[in-house]
Amino acid sequence: MGREQDSTKRGGWKQLSERERYEIEALLKARKGVGEIAAQMGRHRRTIEREIQRGSVIQRDYEWRERMVYLGDAGQRVHEERAGNKGRGLKIGHDHALARYLEQKIGIEKWSPDAAIGAIAAQGMRFEVTLCTKTVYNMIDRGDFLNLTNKNLPVKRAGKKRSYRNIRKVALNNLKGRSIEERAESIQGREEYGHWEMDCVVGSRKACLLVLTERKTREGLLFKLAAKTQDNVMAAIDKLERRHKRRFSTVFKTITTDNGSEFLDCESLERSCLQNGGKRTTWYYAHPYSAWERGSNENANKLIRRFIPKGADIGKYTNADIKRIEHWINNYPRRMFGYKTANDMAA
Repeated sequence: MGREQDSTKRGGWKQLSERERYEIEALLKARKGVGEIAAQMGRHRRTIEREIQRGSVIQRDYEWRERMVYLGDAGQRVHEERAGNKGRGLKIGHDHALARYLEQKIGIEKWSPDAAIGAIAAQGMRFEVTLCTKTVYNMIDRGDFLNLTNKNLPVKRAGKKRSYRNIRKVALNNLKGRSIEERAESIQGREEYGHWEMDCVVGSRKACLLVLTERKTREGLLFKLAAKTQDNVMAAIDKLERRHKRRFSTVFKTITTDNGSEFLDCESLERSCLQNGGKRTTWYYAHPYSAWERGSNENANKLIRRFIPKGADIGKYTNADIKRIEHWINNYPRRMFGYKTANDMAA
């Protein structure tokens, strides 16, 4: 019989079931040939031949004569043993689109696994497989991805907790500054837009970054400074005021910093460079050794370190590089906002 006369239907690949194995055993006992069995079951001839080979065992008759006999339960046992040896299938299965998405977001765009997974639902994307954040971490740890390893994840440290007993609550180098204790409850509760935290991120040389973080939306602004000095901070704030003009006092109602030497001249920092020396904002100072009082700012600094590691020379990064980091921070999905971005929250 030629190939064009073959009546066997070809379909998608599908393993034999336990019921089909017992059916093969019964047909063989009825002295059916392999071709007849394949045609009756709608299977390929080679599928039946391989199954008979796998499930055949030696049997002895009453005269102790040996012969090979196919048994359905023997074939099923071999199948289960081999399936067990394969281990669990990958959760992601054959969803290559999801794998490419995760490798792009985590490996190239430096998102966390949680941000990548959360953005799928938030942005209405559809994939064949649904994963949770924990599963993605486990898959990366096992090496299930071709282009993702633990080196692509934010550094996780379980460092020692600092003891805050007997820490001074008054900054002796800043006795004239306005304490964070004087800040209104509405600012503490992040109820309105326009209250910012500010800090400097330093590198291996003089150049540093001035980082502003809005408390309600976590919007970020980055400025590259030639050095960590009062004059450079003042110049950056003046430039920001000239950009916003009369809106500056509305957009930057208050600014909270630590007691670093570059922030101590609060009278000059609060004085407008456009309105004949009038007041442009209100400055507050956190307590010494109390970084958690500027928690949003500290978290923003951690995000920056994904692009500018500690010990790097910030002077080697161009202003375009800094703006790309700023854009990334403001378009990064955040779980606290239902995976909306800072730009979404500020709109």
